[in-house]
Amino acid sequence: MKYFVQVNSRQLEVDVVERLGELKIAVNGKPLDLSYEEVDALGQVALLSDGKSYGVSIEGDMNKASVVIAGHLYAVEIEDERERAAHAAERAASKGGGVVKAVMPGIVFKLLVKEGEQVEAGQSLLILEAMKMQNEIAAPAAGRIKTLHVREKEAVAGGAKLVTIAPAG
Repeated sequence: MKYFVQVNSRQLEVDVVERLGELKIAVNGKPLDLSYEEVDALGQVALLSDGKSYGVSIEGDMNKASVVIAGHLYAVEIEDERERAAHAAERAASKGGGVVKAVMPGIVFKLLVKEGEQVEAGQSLLILEAMKMQNEIAAPAAGRIKTLHVREKEAVAGGAKLVTIAPAG
């Protein structure tokens, strides 16, 4: 699973993969030698990285946390791929119209609209199959479908144009 993490003002892309019960972690494409053990149910963690151990204190939830490592405080915000897609759609909605892009690679499972069709904000435009799950891609704003950039059963890369919506009005 890919996560987009902001630590203080620094943006990081974190990949977490579980293989044979072991977590493999890469930050901005660089693999990390990292293991951890929860010390208690209060957010205390023992972290081992590159032969060094650290006491870590974590307060917050899965989206926003305060992390203290060796007396240094870090503000951490986390979005997974789906949350990032939803937030991108919300940001685009405030602009009205525009291009809807794939936030992750996948296959266009089904188109739900046609060129020239009027759509409402939040209306499903297509179903994108990614990571063995079907995700409905919604219109970020009301408008008219100007261009469909994809066909059903077409494989698309992350960031690929899917649909262009002309602003309503």
